[in-house]
Amino acid sequence: MRLVRKLLYVSILSGLFVYSFAKEPAFIRINQIGYLPEEPKFAVILSSRNLSNKTVELVVSNSNSVVYQTELSESFGIWGKFDYCYRVDFSAVSREGSYYLKIRRPKTVSRTFRIAENVYDGYQEDILAYIRQQRCGYNPFTDEVCHQKDGRTMYGPMPDSTYIDVSGGWHDAGDHLRYMLTSGNTICRMLVAYLENKTVFRDTVNALGQPGSNGIPDVLDEIRWGLDWMLKMHPEPDQLFHQVADDRDHIGFKLPHLDTADYGWGPGSYRVVYYANGKPQGLFKYQNTSTGIANLAGRYAAAMAMASRVWKADLKDSSFAERCLQAGLEVYNMGLKQPGCQEGTPCRAPYRYFENTWADDMEWGAAELFKTTGETRYLEEAKKFAKLINTNSWMGRDTARHYECYPFMNMGHYSLFEEADDAFKDTLIFYYQSQIDAVKKRADKNVFNVGIPFIWCSNNLAAAFVTQCLLYEKMPGDTQYRKLMAAHRDWLLGNNPWGVSQFVEIPKNGVTPLQPHTPMIPHLHCLPVGGLNDGPVYTSIYKNLKGIHLFEEDEYAEFQSDYIVYHDDLGDYSTNEPTLDGTAEALYFFSLFANLDRKVAK
Repeated sequence: MRLVRKLLYVSILSGLFVYSFAKEPAFIRINQIGYLPEEPKFAVILSSRNLSNKTVELVVSNSNSVVYQTELSESFGIWGKFDYCYRVDFSAVSREGSYYLKIRRPKTVSRTFRIAENVYDGYQEDILAYIRQQRCGYNPFTDEVCHQKDGRTMYGPMPDSTYIDVSGGWHDAGDHLRYMLTSGNTICRMLVAYLENKTVFRDTVNALGQPGSNGIPDVLDEIRWGLDWMLKMHPEPDQLFHQVADDRDHIGFKLPHLDTADYGWGPGSYRVVYYANGKPQGLFKYQNTSTGIANLAGRYAAAMAMASRVWKADLKDSSFAERCLQAGLEVYNMGLKQPGCQEGTPCRAPYRYFENTWADDMEWGAAELFKTTGETRYLEEAKKFAKLINTNSWMGRDTARHYECYPFMNMGHYSLFEEADDAFKDTLIFYYQSQIDAVKKRADKNVFNVGIPFIWCSNNLAAAFVTQCLLYEKMPGDTQYRKLMAAHRDWLLGNNPWGVSQFVEIPKNGVTPLQPHTPMIPHLHCLPVGGLNDGPVYTSIYKNLKGIHLFEEDEYAEFQSDYIVYHDDLGDYSTNEPTLDGTAEALYFFSLFANLDRKVAK
């Protein structure tokens, strides 16, 4: 029954009536949220027949009147099983309303979409709802408490198996691990979104995430939840822990409060917490290749410095602000002493976070500490680290190891730009622009105008690239990459081969993931609203991952290719698992576009 429902769902909503799919398949892909009036507006058409010189019409949905039409030009070439691919530009239309795109022969229509100033309004709250759902400890989504015995130490200065309270924070994805590596970045991304777009965030829950306002924007409640955990992970001025649990967690879908994983102290009991010693770690077959802790330390310092300013200025809590700043200063100094990267710690499987960039994080930490303290040493150190990281990034590459270049865009360059002298501003602009141009070179070669490598968590790369384009535009006021930015954002929101938004239930009533890889689906039959999935991967990667099997027939088989694949299936952890940090990465652009609504209203 579910398969029939999904087939009907896809056939009707992905751009065709059912009979049209059977006779002459052509598919129109759009940003399902819609478009802001003055921004670039593109759609993509995939077809098995030549449609060059055919007319595409933009139709008002409630009157069926045609307000714009254009002829399709020469095909971009082949994508997967489709021999003809076209890009439709209707940027000239800015009048607000509800529309659809139409080809008369073969009869093909797109989903209905809106052009309006408020199309993004409210979706930033869905992003926060997913992050809130990931809470460890008390979880307002399940109304249960989990993992209260975390954890027992390994690799620390104290004897192994020493108990330390590191409860709290967020589960990383569909599993129940918690990482400083991703959680620290998650907090940083939420803080940036808040600092840049304060007016859009609402107050609908209390500090526990339960319904009911508490006079504090929900985004700050969520940030505080994460900050409290980060402070626990730094119990002494010269100590930092970085990971709670490991892949012994991966024993099947289970709700957090019913976790039965055994770390040596009995099923469902204590879990291991790894100390950040900057050296290779791994208790079982597999080990990482850690070289330092500066990657974690820089982001920790950035988060605490930003939090200190927010809690002091906006929430008038000087005590907590000072506590955050002190922790940030301490951990930053630890990073200076231990340059290099603390990777994720594996156990029984080879998969881990392979982060090997750290100067970008120390740049960010130093820049934020300068803004908070005014001490010029931090400004000079930020400039030093900026030169060291330069343009090093995944951007322009065909591939990279999992989380090798992390975070997936360098927020340090933007943070430093606000404080740098004019000459160094030009250097930072050059760094950003060089990376964007490297992506553009790849993007120009395909009809979707997308230039990311389709490695594991490719959606995170796309979201980060959107952020970098938007921040670059703010720096020199250069709008030349607006179309490129929009293409990568629209890819995430449905303008992709499968016609599926990569955010769960964004937009409302859209074609979004129905079976994301999360225990909430089989156990609670609830969707993780707002979560951003890992995203499509190279077919070669998918075929070589361990433990993947589809639970049901692939309803998107028509759109898979030898190049990349995406499955809306509970069994595919590589393309269909929502992630904490990827979702947080998208919060910036959702809040920015929602903020534009308010600026126009004023």
